[in-house]
Amino acid sequence: MKDYTQIIQRPIVTEKGTMLRQEANQIVLAVSKDANKIEIKKAVEELFNVHVEDVKTMNMNGKSKRYGQHKYTRSDWKKAIVKLKAGDTVEFYEGV
Repeated sequence: MKDYTQIIQRPIVTEKGTMLRQEANQIVLAVSKDANKIEIKKAVEELFNVHVEDVKTMNMNGKSKRYGQHKYTRSDWKKAIVKLKAGDTVEFYEGV
């Protein structure tokens, strides 16, 4: 069993993520590549003190990039979209 702080890596703050948070009460998170939906649900409930209805995950491939003549590929990562029960919210940037 992993530590919950190792499962949840960081929030993904984008326009689409902000719309999901406002309209559908969902949050978007970058999670550990080997975490499953059950572990993600438990981690979000424990860390943020909310109730989770559903978890959807997707594996994101790293993008190919260039720096001058050198080509490299960013690391692959995993994204989770977590649907919260009505009335529960998570504020990542309070007071900003």
